[in-house]
Amino acid sequence: MKNILFLLTTLIIISCGSPQSTTKELPTDLEGLRTLLSEKKTEMRTLTNEIKELNAKVDKLAPPSKKKKTNVKSAIVATSTFQSKAKIQGAVMSDKFASATSETGGRITSLLVDEGDFVSQGQLIATVDLSTIENQKTEIQTSLSLAKNVFERQERLWKQNIGSELQYLEAKNTVERLEKSLTTIQSTIAKKNVTAPITGVIDRKILSQGELAGPGVPIVQILNTNSLKIVADVPETYLTSTKRGQSVDIYFPALDKKITKKISMVGRSIDPSNRTYKVEINTSSLGNSLKPNLLAEVEFVEQTLKNVIVISPSIIKDEVSGKKYVFTNNDGKARKNYIETGESNDENIVILSGLEAGQEVITEGGFLLTDGDLINIDKSEEE
Repeated sequence: MKNILFLLTTLIIISCGSPQSTTKELPTDLEGLRTLLSEKKTEMRTLTNEIKELNAKVDKLAPPSKKKKTNVKSAIVATSTFQSKAKIQGAVMSDKFASATSETGGRITSLLVDEGDFVSQGQLIATVDLSTIENQKTEIQTSLSLAKNVFERQERLWKQNIGSELQYLEAKNTVERLEKSLTTIQSTIAKKNVTAPITGVIDRKILSQGELAGPGVPIVQILNTNSLKIVADVPETYLTSTKRGQSVDIYFPALDKKITKKISMVGRSIDPSNRTYKVEINTSSLGNSLKPNLLAEVEFVEQTLKNVIVISPSIIKDEVSGKKYVFTNNDGKARKNYIETGESNDENIVILSGLEAGQEVITEGGFLLTDGDLINIDKSEEE
């Protein structure tokens, strides 16, 4: 290399002369300066060509230098099935609500449950004050006792042909009427007990002890936690991607729990206000861990592509121009392959062009590689 530099210096001195001689010989007129400048440019081009020829001869005669190889890891490209997924927010809802109500109405004398309590169907929830009707029952019982006594006397007289038939029938009718009234009163009094119509959890107390409950007015609301569903509003763009019976993944962030269930219902209409349709997935309470209105993330397969080339997005590099490329193994040298990408998910991205099945792509260690660099494939983890 030192010999080459010496040779070049000698050529320049010979061609251009010494600085002092050049300065003395400079013309003073414009035309002379232009002529001299043109001559020097011609000499420079000649020197450049000579330098190129010398470099070529030196490279040909000099022994090849041993370049250091870069250790990398690689993988063979193969076709596979690619799936892209969509994630929609939903919420847990109860499939069955019921209200415990009083059939007759009255002031609540006792309320035996609180919010969150578990109750069984038929369990006593509350009682209402029916003291007025109970007093009527006592009066009817007294009248009935007297009426039966009168009827028994009239019956004995009637059998002895004493008295009129009309008196006998009136006494009998009075007993029967009072008995029916007593049955009605007893049935009404039985309705003072308010019971749970279903098995579930007390979700809400609407009235409190001491308040007046009207006929049919809910006192408490009961939620059947054994029959829950996840409801999600899905954008209409996914209409062809969701079907009844399709398996979906459901994640509950608050519980850090993930389950897989099947879609039980796909809505038949689209809400014009937000262009969505409803999807429902039936589920159990998962040991009472699921609560109504609990946030749920529903993930389903949006599309499936078969026999496509997919790679990890982490090995893709970008040029300043925006072109994407990866390095492949080309007989021990790194080769830059420009690629075109398609659909992607959290793990892989589809390669539309630039790679073919069977090529060996650099997966690790290619951050500082340039096209043509020598590489050494690390196979220490391969068996």
